[in-house]
Amino acid sequence: MNITITFRHMDSSSAVKSYAGEKVSKLQKFLRQPMTAKVTLSVDKLHHVAEARISSGGQHLEAREKSDDMYASIDKVIGKLERQIRGTKGAKQAKARRGGVTLRGSKEPAAEATRAPAPAAKKAITKKAAEKAAKKTTKKTTKKAPSKPAAKAKKRVS
Repeated sequence: MNITITFRHMDSSSAVKSYAGEKVSKLQKFLRQPMTAKVTLSVDKLHHVAEARISSGGQHLEAREKSDDMYASIDKVIGKLERQIRGTKGAKQAKARRGGVTLRGSKEPAAEATRAPAPAAKKAITKKAAEKAAKKTTKKTTKKAPSKPAAKAKKRVS
């Protein structure tokens, strides 16, 4: 893990430097491969700006945040990077669950060569299951309830 912290347009502070280094190093637990981080802390007029770039294996993540306080800027940048890491991790896991098939339906060439196709699982139909299915299809018709007798004609009194 390699973390570089650069101060631009401001004096370097060991407290801010250690705080930023501590926060960025906590992101390593979300990544599988060792990371390289470049953090730039600067002042732009009255805003404190924190920028961070992280590279880990094939992943390249970047975030930038402005606020009135440098510590708040650092916290917001770390939050953004953490969301980016979790988002890419979730996308990779979902892709692995689909078996390398993309959402458009085509397979990726790398996933196709490494994975063997899974055999299609067929359900074995037992004798009992076949009998149950036959019973369901040929249900006995139930007797209909007798219809109500027609209403008796009223006698007219003249």
